[in-house]
Amino acid sequence: MNEISITTIIIFYLVIINVFTFFLYGVDKWKAQRSRWRIPESVLLGMAAIGGSVGAWLGMQVWRHKTQHAKFRYGVPIILIAQVALLVWIFMIK
Repeated sequence: MNEISITTIIIFYLVIINVFTFFLYGVDKWKAQRSRWRIPESVLLGMAAIGGSVGAWLGMQVWRHKTQHAKFRYGVPIILIAQVALLVWIFMIK
Protein backbone atom coordinates (compact mmCIF):
# COMPACT_ATOMS: atom_id res chain seq x y z
CA MET A 1 0.00 0.00 0.00
CA ASN A 2 1.34 3.42 -0.97
CA GLU A 3 1.77 6.11 1.62
CA ILE A 4 0.33 9.49 0.84
CA SER A 5 3.03 12.15 0.98
CA ILE A 6 2.66 15.39 2.91
CA THR A 7 3.00 17.24 -0.40
CA THR A 8 -0.01 15.39 -1.82
CA ILE A 9 -2.05 16.19 1.29
CA ILE A 10 -1.12 19.88 1.11
CA ILE A 11 -1.97 20.11 -2.58
CA PHE A 12 -5.29 18.30 -2.08
CA TYR A 13 -6.19 20.59 0.85
CA LEU A 14 -5.30 23.74 -1.08
CA VAL A 15 -7.31 22.72 -4.15
CA ILE A 16 -10.40 21.92 -2.05
CA ILE A 17 -10.22 25.03 0.14
CA ASN A 18 -9.66 27.32 -2.84
CA VAL A 19 -12.51 25.90 -4.91
CA PHE A 20 -14.82 26.16 -1.89
CA THR A 21 -13.71 29.74 -1.16
CA PHE A 22 -14.16 30.78 -4.79
CA PHE A 23 -17.76 29.57 -4.78
CA LEU A 24 -18.38 31.05 -1.32
CA TYR A 25 -17.58 34.50 -2.72
CA GLY A 26 -19.98 33.82 -5.59
CA VAL A 27 -22.75 32.76 -3.21
CA ASP A 28 -22.26 35.91 -1.13
CA LYS A 29 -22.45 38.06 -4.27
CA TRP A 30 -25.65 36.26 -5.30
CA LYS A 31 -27.13 36.84 -1.85
CA ALA A 32 -26.12 40.52 -1.92
CA GLN A 33 -27.92 41.04 -5.23
CA ARG A 34 -31.10 39.53 -3.77
CA SER A 35 -30.97 41.27 -0.37
CA ARG A 36 -30.64 37.97 1.44
CA TRP A 37 -28.74 36.95 4.56
CA ARG A 38 -25.05 37.43 3.85
CA ILE A 39 -21.94 35.47 4.66
CA PRO A 40 -20.02 37.44 7.31
CA GLU A 41 -16.90 39.23 6.09
CA SER A 42 -14.94 37.48 8.85
CA VAL A 43 -15.82 34.12 7.27
CA LEU A 44 -14.80 35.28 3.79
CA LEU A 45 -11.46 36.62 5.06
CA GLY A 46 -11.03 33.62 7.33
CA MET A 47 -11.35 31.26 4.40
CA ALA A 48 -8.59 33.19 2.64
CA ALA A 49 -6.45 33.02 5.79
CA ILE A 50 -6.73 29.23 6.17
CA GLY A 51 -5.44 28.61 2.67
CA GLY A 52 -8.13 29.84 0.30
CA SER A 53 -6.47 33.08 -0.72
CA VAL A 54 -6.22 32.16 -4.41
CA GLY A 55 -9.91 31.24 -4.47
CA ALA A 56 -10.78 34.45 -2.61
CA TRP A 57 -8.80 36.61 -5.03
CA LEU A 58 -10.25 34.82 -8.07
CA GLY A 59 -13.74 35.06 -6.58
CA MET A 60 -13.30 38.80 -6.09
CA GLN A 61 -12.26 39.19 -9.74
CA VAL A 62 -14.74 36.82 -11.38
CA TRP A 63 -17.79 37.77 -9.30
CA ARG A 64 -16.68 41.43 -8.94
CA HIS A 65 -17.34 41.13 -5.26
CA LYS A 66 -15.75 42.99 -2.32
CA THR A 67 -13.31 44.72 -4.66
CA GLN A 68 -14.08 48.18 -3.23
CA HIS A 69 -13.55 47.17 0.41
CA ALA A 70 -10.01 48.04 1.52
CA LYS A 71 -9.71 45.07 3.87
CA PHE A 72 -10.41 42.75 0.94
CA ARG A 73 -8.63 44.74 -1.78
CA TYR A 74 -5.41 44.82 0.26
CA GLY A 75 -5.95 42.02 2.77
CA VAL A 76 -6.50 39.14 0.36
CA PRO A 77 -3.37 39.89 -1.73
CA ILE A 78 -1.29 40.27 1.46
CA ILE A 79 -2.58 36.92 2.72
CA LEU A 80 -1.84 35.36 -0.69
CA ILE A 81 1.73 36.68 -0.74
CA ALA A 82 2.32 35.45 2.82
CA GLN A 83 0.97 31.99 1.99
CA VAL A 84 3.08 31.69 -1.16
CA ALA A 85 6.16 32.74 0.83
CA LEU A 86 5.32 30.16 3.49
CA LEU A 87 4.91 27.39 0.91
CA VAL A 88 8.20 28.31 -0.77
CA TRP A 89 9.93 28.27 2.60
CA ILE A 90 8.38 24.92 3.57
CA PHE A 91 9.39 23.26 0.31
CA MET A 92 12.87 24.79 0.36
CA ILE A 93 13.68 23.30 3.78
CA LYS A 94 12.26 19.92 2.84
